[in-house]
Amino acid sequence: MNRFEFAVRVYWEDTDAGGIVFYANYLKFFERARTEWLRAAGVEQHRLREDTGLMFVVADTRVRYVAPARLDDLLTVTVAPEPAGKASLVVRQRALRGDTLLAEGEIRIGCVRAHDLKPQRLPDDVVAAITA
Repeated sequence: MNRFEFAVRVYWEDTDAGGIVFYANYLKFFERARTEWLRAAGVEQHRLREDTGLMFVVADTRVRYVAPARLDDLLTVTVAPEPAGKASLVVRQRALRGDTLLAEGEIRIGCVRAHDLKPQRLPDDVVAAITA
């Protein structure tokens, strides 16, 4: 999967006192899109944890805010993974309203053992699914 798109509607709870999307909520939008991207690739996170004892954690985030989103806006959040490393991958994400870029980010996701959070190699079947 080279690029994935996920629609997100802006609700009242997503906005701040100024009526625009609170900056931290873009990270929530990005998380939802990444979760649905993984699901579309056949990687269900709860099953990954149950079957292998592995899970994903966010290791690093960088977000650049370009323009505001407002109540009731329909956003498209994109997911574009970079080539996977041994125990992590980088995902480039964007939030758009139509053709207008609102925010863009780079999220590094690590694979860890759930019981002790020690880094682990990404399973081959997961790498195959997310790079297909």
